[in-house]
Amino acid sequence: MSKQLERHDISDELYVYKQDNSERWYARIKVAGKWIAKATKQKEKEKAIAMAHRLQMEFGILQERGLFVSSKRFRDVAEKAISAMKVIIKIDTEKKNKTDKDKDKDKDKDKDKQNPKKHKLTTYIQVLRKYHIPFFDRTYITSIDSDKLREFDKWRIEQFGREPAKSTLLNHNAAMQLVFKEAVDQKWMLAAQVPSLSTKGAESQRRAHFTPEEYEKAFDAVVALEENSRKEKTRQIRELLIDYMEFAVYTGIRAGTEMDNLTWGDIRFQTNGTAVHLFITVTKGKTIKHTGTREIVCREEVLSSLQSLRERFPNRKPTDKIFRLADGTTTNELTKTFEKALISAGLKKSPHGDRSLYSLRHSYITWQLLAGVNMEVLAKQCGTSVAMIEKHYSHVIPKMFSKELSGVDLGEVTVKKSIKNRSDRLLKILKNRYKEWEAHYKKVGCI
Repeated sequence: MSKQLERHDISDELYVYKQDNSERWYARIKVAGKWIAKATKQKEKEKAIAMAHRLQMEFGILQERGLFVSSKRFRDVAEKAISAMKVIIKIDTEKKNKTDKDKDKDKDKDKDKQNPKKHKLTTYIQVLRKYHIPFFDRTYITSIDSDKLREFDKWRIEQFGREPAKSTLLNHNAAMQLVFKEAVDQKWMLAAQVPSLSTKGAESQRRAHFTPEEYEKAFDAVVALEENSRKEKTRQIRELLIDYMEFAVYTGIRAGTEMDNLTWGDIRFQTNGTAVHLFITVTKGKTIKHTGTREIVCREEVLSSLQSLRERFPNRKPTDKIFRLADGTTTNELTKTFEKALISAGLKKSPHGDRSLYSLRHSYITWQLLAGVNMEVLAKQCGTSVAMIEKHYSHVIPKMFSKELSGVDLGEVTVKKSIKNRSDRLLKILKNRYKEWEAHYKKVGCI
């Protein structure tokens, strides 16, 4: 288990802290009488404190709008999911008995083994009772993040005495997804709060990408390069790469022509009362002549980088390129710098080929598929076709989603992590900032 190394109290309902398994600060925020832990992604304490204030504001807005959920302990949610699975098994058994009542017991057993729905659900129940419930137990379902999942991975290896097989990990992930689905359906957590699950032994994917954990490692490697820069221009290139990475991995925009030609005039926003939607218009790239210009709905994760770029270029104009150095020039060193960071982090090679800046786009598409985003929506967002996504990424879905993996349907999903949901969350983050951006937009034509 991770240990807290350092803590800084900001107020009675807010503090930041460091753990022994990370160089970055975490924020702990009290909302609606409950404490919530959230990563700040910051190494410097002052920046972490600023991010903590921002996170507190976001949760406060969620609470005001009635979108902040009352969480449940993992054990309670898992038991609820298990009860739902038992109902499915019972119904399935009754149906089988009506058609097979004249068959002998041996044949019944054989057919039972051939029933993937019943067999898979039974396996998921066993997995949850033996591994997930004992480990997570009274942990709030909304508190399970990538750090907690890494702790579980280590604990599970200790229980097995070895690395689990591929099929085992797939079953564990499918079982866990059923628990998260139950929590979302019961409104005990938001779809946006469901963490990404990773499988070291996953089947080969056709395009090299990063898991969220690998991306964090790559991000840290670039930050380390920036901090150890000898020349100012080198530092600027590495600083720019950090923002470039965040844009690519959280928008799906292609590294290269599409990203390099983005200008400040390509970013716009729409207001609806106190709400703000942020978009980026992609005007250049290899598919533009076939698809035309397209608008990207921004994820909230790009906001810190966008704000950093705004601060670095206070005199920006609509025609200025977004990704440029302090003197206004562009650079061809981003690819080489990123490769250097990947090599230092041991991430250059993957089972599916060498990783590059373009792998950030593959990561975005993979993560969105795993989050349940509709392929048609994703195709429009990324400027590609559904056929291409199906060809190169559709095999990702059965690895993580219980319904596709087991044929089980526990009812319609009432909350989905869709593009609309992400843009809705974006509105809350921009609530106290859009007036400044709007004023600048009216003045010079860009945010």
